[in-house]
Amino acid sequence: MDMIFGKNTKEQPEPLKAKIRGELPTWLHGTLLRNGPGMHTIGETTYNHWFDGLALLHSFTIQNGEVHYRSKYLRSDTYNSNIEANRIVVSEFGTMAYPDPCKNIFSKAFSYLSHTIPDFTDNCLINIMKCGEDIYATTETNYIRKINPETLETLEKVDYRNYAAINVATSHPHYDAQGNVLNLGTSIVDKGKTKYLVFKIPPTMPENKKKKNNLKHLEVICSIPSRSLLNPSYYHSFGVTENYIIFLEQPFKMDILKMATAYVRGTSWASCITFHEEDKTYIHIIDRRTKKTLLTKFYADPMVVFHHVNAYEEDGYIVFDVISYKDHSLYQLFYLANLNQHFEHNSKLASIPSLKRFVIPLQVNKDAEMGENLVKLESTTATALKEKDDQVYCQSEDLCEGIELPRINYAHNGKKYRYIYAAEVQWNPIPTKITKFDILTKSSLKWGEEHCWPAEPVFVPAPNAQQEDDGIILSVIVSSDPKKLPFLLILDAKQFTELARASIDTEIHLDLHGLFIPSVGSPEEPEDNVLKS
Repeated sequence: MDMIFGKNTKEQPEPLKAKIRGELPTWLHGTLLRNGPGMHTIGETTYNHWFDGLALLHSFTIQNGEVHYRSKYLRSDTYNSNIEANRIVVSEFGTMAYPDPCKNIFSKAFSYLSHTIPDFTDNCLINIMKCGEDIYATTETNYIRKINPETLETLEKVDYRNYAAINVATSHPHYDAQGNVLNLGTSIVDKGKTKYLVFKIPPTMPENKKKKNNLKHLEVICSIPSRSLLNPSYYHSFGVTENYIIFLEQPFKMDILKMATAYVRGTSWASCITFHEEDKTYIHIIDRRTKKTLLTKFYADPMVVFHHVNAYEEDGYIVFDVISYKDHSLYQLFYLANLNQHFEHNSKLASIPSLKRFVIPLQVNKDAEMGENLVKLESTTATALKEKDDQVYCQSEDLCEGIELPRINYAHNGKKYRYIYAAEVQWNPIPTKITKFDILTKSSLKWGEEHCWPAEPVFVPAPNAQQEDDGIILSVIVSSDPKKLPFLLILDAKQFTELARASIDTEIHLDLHGLFIPSVGSPEEPEDNVLKS
């Protein structure tokens, strides 16, 4: 697996024309921007974890029936420091970096002290975020990096802490009808409190108004106290409906004291995040209108969730779907030592992802008996059992297993929906196929090809789409066969048949997340492809 996960990928900064097989939709104009780790070895040093690799941005620009590819490493401060030193000198979550052994004892002591309150990396390798007209590369720290979506040039470095007490934030924001970015972050031991902050970033202002961005107008919508001052929950995403925000405070927790001493102890920050199987998963529901959480305490069994799929309101209930794991073994599997040695054995030890549906009653009948199921929806077997002290125990409906990196038609984000597009994992965590899962019929359509590993599928709606699946799917395909060129796959989203592929005669890395940016004024750019609020 090191051929896919461990090697360094060369960047392709100049546009490279792809070879097209099949027919591209005539209406398809825009750029697919993707992000993920591309460099794991610097000099004689190597990162421990796949998620630590230096961010490599790449793009597929589709215009007038042609596809051009380019890639470029994010010139973060982290990248520049590492390249200049020709070794890893900036710590990542799975790899702790240490000062040059040639430095004197005073330099070493200062370095130890500076790591007590860690200044996290700006190696923004996880996703791409659109904020008004600006595009940012994002990770899960307090830093984001503005980029030029056409040239992939790295621009300003932005620190959330300049606008709110946010130490970490998700790389999976949501967007509302006004162009606001909605996101979730954690404020760690700020003024003696640790809390989760739901915040909103308004669209950036036009350049003629001489404002670089609107982050200075960042607004904290709601604050949720952490159940533990020094052990806040780790999370990767959250859910949104028209009127509510869903946050899972899961028992996958950061140990702040251990993180503060990790550098001195010679351990990584990742080793300070632990799954507590004896604990519960607490479900926080925030009313976007009142900016307060519901008083009822909802909880579920312990689980680890990286990706929320979608959520919506129906007949007085919130329905939300997530990809759930029984523990954090998937994160452990992504250590390069596990990926590159005895992979088939190690992968079988990882928890299998399960698509789960939870249902939350917005009104809890005070006269309901203890143990009564408060869910009356006939469309689901999910339950919410009333318990004492205003507590409700939520049990999920299991919809299917073995899918990850879920995407939907974003025009249905926060609304009732039917289709999920995802990567199917045969051996964790390798995606082997792309699947379209029909929630209503519990059936699926699949695309797969020997030696091909597909990335996260991205749905692009067709012009004047009438049905939820009117559109196409874009997925970047890399191959374990060195004789097979990587390519951009274009599928018909309804039939799940191949329309075209654009093969690229250069190296392409296995990425994580990204988005499609329609060309300005292109017919496929939907006005309602956002969450209504």
